[in-house]
Amino acid sequence: MKIDFYPGKLLAIETSCDDTCAAILDENRILSNIISSQCNLHKKWGGVVPEMAAREHLLSILPVIDEALEATNVPKDDISACVVTNRPGLIGSLSIGVSAAKALKLSLGIPILGVHHHEGHVLSTLAKLSDQDVFPAFPHICLVASGGHTELIYVEEPGNYKILGSTLDDAAGEALDKAARLLKLEYPSGKSLQDAAVNGDKARYRLPEAKLGDKYAFSFSGLKTAVLRLVEKEGSNIDIKDAAASIQEVVAKTLSKKLLLACEEMKVNHVTVVGGVAANTRLREILREECKKKSIGITIPHFSLCTDNAAMIGIAGSYRLAKGEGADYTLDAYANESLMNI
Repeated sequence: MKIDFYPGKLLAIETSCDDTCAAILDENRILSNIISSQCNLHKKWGGVVPEMAAREHLLSILPVIDEALEATNVPKDDISACVVTNRPGLIGSLSIGVSAAKALKLSLGIPILGVHHHEGHVLSTLAKLSDQDVFPAFPHICLVASGGHTELIYVEEPGNYKILGSTLDDAAGEALDKAARLLKLEYPSGKSLQDAAVNGDKARYRLPEAKLGDKYAFSFSGLKTAVLRLVEKEGSNIDIKDAAASIQEVVAKTLSKKLLLACEEMKVNHVTVVGGVAANTRLREILREECKKKSIGITIPHFSLCTDNAAMIGIAGSYRLAKGEGADYTLDAYANESLMNI
C-alpha cells in the first residue's frame, strides 16, 4: 500500500503529558527527534503533577524547538507546516504545545494541524529512520500499551480504525508503575521494574491473570491488588528481582495472548506493538517468539519511538496534511477523545 506524506519540512510538537518534544520530518523521514524529560522534576512525588508539568513545558517548549532545528541545520524559514498533539492528555500540557503551534502559524505563515496522540502511536511504525526500514502490512492488529491506555485496534489502513478491546481499569503501563512503587523501586517505575527483573525468577511468585467475559478486554487492577498482598505477606523477605520478573511476565503474557488471539480471529497475519510498554524487552521477546511460531509478521518501533515523542506525531500529521486537512487559530486542546472520533 502506497501512503502519501506531506512533501516538505515539517515541525512536530508533543506536550501531552510530562515530556516536551519537538521533531523535524521530511515526509515520513525523521531528521531530528528531541525529548526534554521532566523525570527528575516529578521524581520527588513518584508521578506526574499536572500543574508542574504545564509550567515546565512553558519553560522548555522554545528551547526544545530550537534544538530540533539546530540538530538538522534546517533554517526555521524552511519549515512549511507544523503539527501538534491536541488530544487526549493533560489539558494544561496540551495547551502549551497548541499555543506554540499557533504562534508558529502566525510568525511563519504556515499551516497547522492538531493530531490525536493515539494515532501518533499507531502510525509510529511508518517512521523512516533508515533505508532498511520495513513497514507493517495492512490490515493489521495494533496493540497500544502505555501508562494511560491499553487497546487492541484493527487497522484497516491509516485513518481507518476499529477498537476491538480496551482496559476496564488500569492500563498495562499503569499497573507496572504501581507494582514497582509497591516494591519501592525508583521513579520512573516501569524502567526500574524492568531493570530489576533482568536476573529474576519469573516463576517465583504466582500472580493472577484476569479472566474476562470480553475476550479482547484487559484488566490489571487484580494484579495490582495481588502485588499489594504479596508485599504485605512477604514483608522484608520478598525477593525484589523475582517479584519484578513475575509481575513483568504476567503483564507481557496477557498482552501477547490477546493480541495474537485478535490476529487469529480477525484473519490478519501482521501485528504492531506501540506505546511506552512496547519498549519493554521481555514483551518484545515473548511477542517475537510467538509470532515466529505462528508465521505472523510483527513490527515494533525503535525504542525512541515507543515513549511519547514528537516524531510519531509528525508521521500522523504528515499523513493527514497530505490528505488536505488543516486547522486555524480556533484549534483547541481536549483532555479526552476516542480514536474512533477522528
